[in-house]
Amino acid sequence: MNATPATTGHDRKPVHLAVYDTLADWETGHTTAHLARAGHEIRTVGPSTAPVTSIGGLRVQPDLALDGLRPEDSSLLILPGADLWDTGDDLAPFARTARAFLAAGVPVAAICGATAGLAREGLLDDRAHTSAVSFYLAATGYAGGERYVEADAVTDGGLVTAGPTEPVAFAREVLRLLGVYEGEVLDAWYRLFHDSDASAYAVLEKAGAA
Repeated sequence: MNATPATTGHDRKPVHLAVYDTLADWETGHTTAHLARAGHEIRTVGPSTAPVTSIGGLRVQPDLALDGLRPEDSSLLILPGADLWDTGDDLAPFARTARAFLAAGVPVAAICGATAGLAREGLLDDRAHTSAVSFYLAATGYAGGERYVEADAVTDGGLVTAGPTEPVAFAREVLRLLGVYEGEVLDAWYRLFHDSDASAYAVLEKAGAA
């Protein structure tokens, strides 16, 4: 399917996709593909500019290093899951960068293991959020357990969270947050890509989004 975006334009600030070794390939593909179709520039940001390798064996050359990323130069920071989120502090600098983004009013979207990284950083203590399962985040020792929501994806306070089995719901929340699609068009987009609901295509086509 070749989708035509509901909104276009190239005067926006880039969306930054964090990339690091063991990143989960499948979790952000819907998000970045449809943002790009809507005219958002996607730039990758790594621990350095050295290539990284995903869980699926894809080698990615980051566009910039994390220490060169400023919230004022971005419209969104996307944090994919990765084994490294749970095996040490290698990715803690990305969680600290997420704190700086949120403090500056720039949104962050985290999925799978990245939610645990944000929990350790204290960023889920006062926001509604979700993840793979509640006890996964509870194991971090964070103080936000009462704000955990059993949902496919959650947006609160400029932060999108989702578990590893919900890449389409994750994308839905980001597309809503950045105004790519809304209302019945967003609902149709989700039904098409998540539920394979063929009737949704007609809605998208009518709206010029298909």
